[in-house]
Formats: sequence, structure tokens, C-alpha cells
Amino acid sequence: MNPLLGIDTGGTYTDAVLYAPDEGRVLRAAKALTTRHDLALGVGEAIEAVLPAGEATPPLGFVSLSTTLATNAVVEGQGSPVGLLLIGQGPEVLARGGLGAALGGDPVAFLAGGHGAGGEEQAPLDLEAARAALLDLAPRVAGFAVAGLFATRNPTHERRLRDLVRAETGLPVTCSHELSAALDAPRRALTALLNARLVPLLQALVLAVQARLAARGVTAPLMVVKGDGSLISAETALLRPVETILSGPAASVVGAAHLSGLAEGFVADVGGTTTDIALITAGRPALGREGATVGGWRTMVEAVAVHAVGLGGDSDLSLDPGPGRGGRLRLGPRRAVPLALLAQRHPETLALLREQAAAEPKAEAGAFALRLRGSAAEAAALGRGERALWQRLGEGPLPLAAIATATLERRSLERLLARGLAIRAGFTPSDAAHLLGLQDHWGETGREAAALGAGILSRRLGLPDAAAAARAVVEQFVRQSAEAVADSALAMEGVRPGDPGLLRRALDGGAGRLLSLSLRLERPLIGVGGPAASLYPAVAGRLGTEFVLPPHAAVCNAVGAVAGSVVQRAEVLVTSPAEDRFRVHLPEGPVDRPTRAAAEALAEAAARDLAAARAAEAGAGAIEITVTSEARVAADAGGREVFVEARLLATAVGRPRAAA
Repeated sequence: MNPLLGIDTGGTYTDAVLYAPDEGRVLRAAKALTTRHDLALGVGEAIEAVLPAGEATPPLGFVSLSTTLATNAVVEGQGSPVGLLLIGQGPEVLARGGLGAALGGDPVAFLAGGHGAGGEEQAPLDLEAARAALLDLAPRVAGFAVAGLFATRNPTHERRLRDLVRAETGLPVTCSHELSAALDAPRRALTALLNARLVPLLQALVLAVQARLAARGVTAPLMVVKGDGSLISAETALLRPVETILSGPAASVVGAAHLSGLAEGFVADVGGTTTDIALITAGRPALGREGATVGGWRTMVEAVAVHAVGLGGDSDLSLDPGPGRGGRLRLGPRRAVPLALLAQRHPETLALLREQAAAEPKAEAGAFALRLRGSAAEAAALGRGERALWQRLGEGPLPLAAIATATLERRSLERLLARGLAIRAGFTPSDAAHLLGLQDHWGETGREAAALGAGILSRRLGLPDAAAAARAVVEQFVRQSAEAVADSALAMEGVRPGDPGLLRRALDGGAGRLLSLSLRLERPLIGVGGPAASLYPAVAGRLGTEFVLPPHAAVCNAVGAVAGSVVQRAEVLVTSPAEDRFRVHLPEGPVDRPTRAAAEALAEAAARDLAAARAAEAGAGAIEITVTSEARVAADAGGREVFVEARLLATAVGRPRAAA
């Protein structure tokens, strides 16, 4: 088979590998900085490193992309403004499942309609009210999410409203029934909301990759890694980007299992923004049973059972009130641009850092704000103050000390940060590792910037010098990372963590006046991602376990991106609304049959057809389908067995169609 190209776009780095599937080895590997303002630049640099311009590009079987883009956006609360359209549900639903908190300041419209548990219409869909809501909301949003009551039992109203959104606005629209077959209406609405927010983000990434591939004459199919480690075509991913939540971690677990050769172990994928912790069991990633939970939101996305923590090499640093001159260090959950990288990209900031290091340290010394991306819809949604600050940031990095003095401007900055239109720059664990000689990516300019930032921090913390401040940041990273791994292990065993102070005492050595504690992880800790080699051996030591660094660990996600298969599932439900009547809940609406056997036969055929169609659409070649059936029965007052429901689940599996 022809070589495969795997690409992973993370919050900090874009990785690429050229992989020989017949030989099972990496032919070339490279890393490039992720350029958030223009993703094509970082993608192009990584591709160029493994497919040099001076050489003939070999014919590729397919290209596969994994990304932490969706995960990071959810963790950091970013994404495009979205209009949520709820059918047959009132404002009270916003208090359930965290839906109202996830909605934030985005608009919502409540429309008459919806169905009952049996799929029957409970009220007609109010299309006139829907049309008025669309015309009002469209200028302020980048897309829509539609969620109807019992839409999984009858999606007719969601589909009609979807067609109306497309006809009236031309904007992207997500229907909740297309993402999950489960009944929980608030969680389905939440999942649809996140999906709609992520469409512009993933579209920018896919277009960037496709443009760079086309420039090199690559015509091979482009695949994207889902959160469960399987693959889908880029076209399918653009319709359901929420399924790429935890794409990066899933690819990482697949790659870690492949490269380490271990059948059991914990995988810690340490990126710039997040650390994603998962379990390998029997050589495969363990999947979550209840949907991916990311950034505190419980979605209905089937994904690797992963604990995504807002902690990485580029985590923002803050000082919580506490003992000491400046307070207690805390890292995350937001990402910051490391000072070393900032100085390399914007050399003028080095002089500002020198001035701040020579002066009496202030709360915002050593920190800057930078402008990121922004669409026309997002710019239109900004207030006057936010727009003015966003335009100022377009001229270059702005010291936070210059913003902190203006309260209104500082609030505008917080809103820009929350929307992902701006980002902080400051001293990070990556800077600390750079200063201590644990890594060296940004040369002497970067080293000087890191030293200046550490010097400012040391005075705020009352520490003797810059090296002491860097060691304190690394120690905080190790402590928080060890806590995260231990919490994940407890959660995977169904144990809820108790007093966090007990866990911290065990991680810090365990000695107490009356009680000593110890902690040991019962599986090896496999570290992957850029910062893992320099920062994670100490984490494994703190947890009393073996640290494993696989070959090509820094580009493990890109290896995992080409190792998966296309897997698509389709579930069709059979219920019994009355005696001798069996209802098949098909995608186009419910259909009744007189016998259970006839209903289940229709459901199985529909599930097979739907799974096969989804797999083909997702880019699978030779497809194999398996069907499982799960029935629920109950006993009536006379002890007779009564049918309740049956679920027919078809699973279609196939490797991606390779280019000829």
C-alpha cells in the first residue's frame, strides 16, 4: 500500500508523519508551530518537512487529520455565536444538564411543536414564529442548533426546521437527532449547540489542510479522526465536528498503543493547552459509556474515556490568594503564548520585558494580550469597546499593564479572551523548562525572554532568583499533573475522589504527624506529546510507577491518525404503543407493524442500510456490518411477559478508501 500522511493540529504544535503501513514504521516525522491566526501556515510547514518541496511527492494512500481544536475550544469556552432553536420546550429546560450555562450569551428561541414518547405530534410546528426568529437572529450568529422534544422518536419537526434555516439564512445548521439516538433532551441540545459552534473552527482547519495538499499535488482522500479513534471523511466531519471532540486524545491513545507495544497502561497526552489522560486495555482505548465530558460539559459524543484537563506546557499562570508574598501558583485552564515564543515572533516585546523586569513588579508585569482570528459575524457581534480593543490588538501585542488601568477596557479584553478572539501571553511551564535546560525550541532570544519573565515572577513570589521561580512552576506542573492522573484512575474505577488534601499529602510524600499516606499507580504511565519527555518522568515518579516514552512520542497523535478504521453505527428503536401494534422509529418518521417479528425485521434492515450508508459517506471501502439486538420486557399483573422495546444496533467497519 502507498504511504500514508498523518497530521495532528494541536493548540501549540502541528505534527506530521509519513507512515509506511506495510512495514509498520514511521518514515519521516516533523513538528511545526500551530499558527492560530492562519492555520494553513503551520500545516504547510509540517507537511513541507515530511514531503520536501525539492523531492517528488510519493503517491499517498490517504491523509488523516487528528486535532485538539474542538477539545480546546470547548475547554476554553470558545466558538462562534450560535442561535439555539428549541422545539416543544420552554425556558425551564435551560436549567437542566448545564444547557443554560453552555449557552452563555448566545440567543435562544422557544418554538411550539415537538413530539411525545411514542413519536406522535404533541403540537404543530410553528413555522411562522420560526421564520420570524430566524430573521431576527441570523445577523448575529454564525449558525444554528435545532433540538426538538423526543426528536429521536420522530425527527420530522427538526428536519422541517433545518430546511427552513437553510432556505431563509443559508447558515450551517445542526439537528440534535443526527448526533445521538438518546432521549435526554437537554444533553442532546447541548451537544447540538457545541456542534454548531465548532463548524467554522473545523472548516478553517480542513480548508487549510486541503489547500496545502492541493499545492503539493496531493489528491488522496482526507480523513479526520473522531473522538472514539475511528475515522470519517473530511466532508462528514464538517457536518458533525462535535464528533471530533477528543479527536487528538483518541489518536494519541491509538498511536501510544501501537508505538509502545503495551497492552495495558495509562496514556497522558501532554499538549500546549490540555493534558488528556486515557486508559489502554487489551491493546485498545477504553471508551466512555455515557458520552464525552469536556470542559465540564457532558455531551452525547461517543469517545475515548478520557479525562481532559486544562493543563499543558503553555498553561496560563495565575496567583491564587494564599501564603507567601504573591500567593499560591496555579496553572490553567486557559492557554497562554509562552514569553519565549512571543519574543521570537514579536522581537519588540523583549525591550518591554526588560523595562518591566527593571521596575518594581506589578500584578500584570510580564504579561501581554495578542489578537487571534475573527470572522465577520464575530466582529459584528462585538460591542463598541470590544471592537476598539480588538482593532488595537491588530497592531501588535499589548502589555496587560496598559489595559489593567482601564476597567472597561479590561472587561472588553475578558470578553475577547472568552470568545477566542484574543489570547494572553505570559510565563508558562514551557518557559520554565526552556530556562532550566529541559527543552530548547526558541533559541537565545526565547531564553532571554523566559529569564526576564521568571525574574519578574520570582520577585512577586519572594523567591531568590529566576531559576527558583522556574523550578516552582515546574513543581506546580508536576503536582497538578499527578493529581489529574490520580483523579482519572479513581474515576475509571468508579471511585469519587474524597478530600483533595489527602491526595495532595500522598503525592507530596505522605508524611503526617499521625497518619502517613502513600500512592501507587498500578499501570505504567505512557507519556506522549511535546512536553512529556521533559516534564512527565517526575510525574510518574510522584505516582510510584514506570514511565514509558514511546519512539516518536512527540508526534504520537499523527501516527494514531493513520492507524484507525472507519466505524459507523446506526440504531433503530422498536416500541409497542398498543397491544398487537409495534412501532419502528425510522429516520423519516415512525412506521407501525402488526407483529414484533415484522417490526424487528424492518428495524434491522433499516439499521443495516443506514450504517452502510453512513460508513460509505464517511469514506470506508470494503464494509463489514454486524447487528446486535437488545430487547426489554416486563411482567404484567398476571405475570405474563410484555414487550417494552427493542434496539437494533448495526455497526459498519471498513478501512478508508485509498487513492488508486
